[in-house]
Amino acid sequence: MIEVDDVTVSYGDVRALDGVSMRLDAGAVYGLVGMNGSGKSTLFKTIMGLLTPDSGRVAVGGQTPTRARRAGTIGYVPQSEAIDWAFPISVREVVMTGRYGRLGVTRRPRRADREAVAAALERVELTEYQDRQIGSLSGGQRKRAFVARGLAQEARILLLDEPFAGVDKRTEAKISELLRECAGDGGTVLVSTHDLQALPRLADRAILLMRRVVAQGPPEQVLTAENLIKAFGLDPIEHERSAG
Repeated sequence: MIEVDDVTVSYGDVRALDGVSMRLDAGAVYGLVGMNGSGKSTLFKTIMGLLTPDSGRVAVGGQTPTRARRAGTIGYVPQSEAIDWAFPISVREVVMTGRYGRLGVTRRPRRADREAVAAALERVELTEYQDRQIGSLSGGQRKRAFVARGLAQEARILLLDEPFAGVDKRTEAKISELLRECAGDGGTVLVSTHDLQALPRLADRAILLMRRVVAQGPPEQVLTAENLIKAFGLDPIEHERSAG
């Protein structure tokens, strides 16, 4: 579903991605792990077609990233910092934006669109909050609203940039359950996370990034002390234990 072949991306003189290659298949959850500044958000934007690589190639479902995004193939849950929470838009309207690619030139929701939005809100347990302004929700509820947007979009690929940051355990468990369901239905899910201990329960495959791909494969094979030292400069799991 997603092919990244020897991709390099730079911001001026700063190289954010350096010869990154990976293949993500349907029916699986992929966990993307790396320290801040490792290139995770840049990778998401490149897969979305929001950034053009300096070199290399990205294909999404056999299409260019831009065509796949316009076709509604990709659903994206950005980091909270990338969203204007003061914007006067309701939770239901946020979720409805996931249907825009299906609305036609009039941009008027039809019955099928309203039903898809209602079903997505129910799945993330936000039906009773649908008329609230999006910024009035808690951090976890906001994240669930954007997951609902991806579900309403019926995207075959979901990209989630740090969806568990600042959320409670109940929200984390709910989002994880939904991602597993999406993969079980044949979708492809790529989620970045800092929670190394929870990764084996969430993801089928792990990708360890430090501008280059340090390792990829089953989580237990990727999250070794040797690989973590390469990516973080220390063993985060052992560091957590010693700090506790």
